[in-house]
Amino acid sequence: MSDNDVTVVHHPLVQHKLTLMRDKTTPTAVFRQLLREISLLLAYEVCRDLEIKMVDVETPLETFPSPKLGGKKLCLISILRAGNGLLDGILDLIPSARVGHVGLYRDPETLKPVEYYMKMPHSLNERLCIVVDPMLATGNSAAAAVQRVKDAGAVNLKFVCLLAAPEGINVFQKEHPDVPIVTAAIDRELNDHGYIMPGLGDAGDRMYGTK
Repeated sequence: MSDNDVTVVHHPLVQHKLTLMRDKTTPTAVFRQLLREISLLLAYEVCRDLEIKMVDVETPLETFPSPKLGGKKLCLISILRAGNGLLDGILDLIPSARVGHVGLYRDPETLKPVEYYMKMPHSLNERLCIVVDPMLATGNSAAAAVQRVKDAGAVNLKFVCLLAAPEGINVFQKEHPDVPIVTAAIDRELNDHGYIMPGLGDAGDRMYGTK
């Protein structure tokens, strides 16, 4: 695992909200709201180096050169279904972003990803593409999704997750050493079923109240 390519966001608000999300008694609606809120804070970090340009703005008093986002609108790519929890919050912050989806589920026996859906915006090669999924567990689904996005033309990518396991980071970095990871925490390990420990359970189930 290369620490240079993994950013852990230690902001007190991020860690506070993550603690509430870990609590098994947190209700579905509250869990979903917390995920939306924490995604805004993670987006602040992942968008730190967005391209800007200077434009002239007419204030009520004078014309003033001021920074504005430049280049193509960035692309947010959700790994379905749980990725939509992070996606919705980041869209609150960057509503003009383009959106793509990769549908993957993890085979419970092999723990390997199986694709069932793929839809991307155009001109991925000209956009920063931010791939989002709450859990980087085994790393197989995230690595497969990022490969599909690369196959669609993306060349500038970042990956954002709520929690990561060391095993998942190692798998992901082996496949995509060029893609930085931003996360709220790196947990201890995976259990025999591929769940992050101590983790917070299945993020999708807790978001949508399914089991």
